[in-house]
Amino acid sequence: MPITIPQTKEELEKEFKSVSGKLESLGLSAYESKAYIALVAHGYGNAELIAKTAQIPRTSAYSVLKSLESKGFAIATTGRPVIYKPEPPSKIFEKVKDELEETFQKLELIHEILRERGEPQLVYTITGKDKVTEKIGELLDKSTSNFIISTPVVSEIRDKLQKKIENAIKRGIDVTIITEAGQKVPKNVKVVRREGLIATDVISDETTALIASPDLNACGYIENAQLARHLAQFLEILMEH
Repeated sequence: MPITIPQTKEELEKEFKSVSGKLESLGLSAYESKAYIALVAHGYGNAELIAKTAQIPRTSAYSVLKSLESKGFAIATTGRPVIYKPEPPSKIFEKVKDELEETFQKLELIHEILRERGEPQLVYTITGKDKVTEKIGELLDKSTSNFIISTPVVSEIRDKLQKKIENAIKRGIDVTIITEAGQKVPKNVKVVRREGLIATDVISDETTALIASPDLNACGYIENAQLARHLAQFLEILMEH
């Protein structure tokens, strides 16, 4: 498909909003999306320059750029002031392609399992970040032996579910968190570092499975021991590698 180059200020603003929205679907916040586009446009820049170009608050620019770095969208220098460079879009594309391939492998796994069973399975869906996070907390409260969560947004889950995680550990629940390098995790949990995570996957007691979108705004979960065990095995493979 041929790419149309924006010719006017209005067309450029429209394209900026379009690209920014698509980046948000990959798990970036609105500020992060704008900051990455600004980095690509300049080739490099400090927090002040990127804030001005991206039209985001200057007070938020540094934390936004640090977040982009942790998610693999930016590279930081060691000097002062810190200068950031964008990870090449082609490299981001390859990363996203690999992550989507992994996600569809999971979906294919679900498809095969349900087809083998030859009977319909009830998959529950939830929309809204607060409700999705609340459901993850509910699964954590109901866990009786183990709880595995694989997520690129562990900070959001940690902030909202810290107490529930602590209570689960006190109850003797084996809590494992799979997340990317540099992400702060709660104390006393088993941590596995893995790059390139995109969706949030949860397995509770190998009986309930939940898969959420990158921004935690929607999820699907199923109370099916066979399917949950298969997804648990899939996550164990990720941990081994």
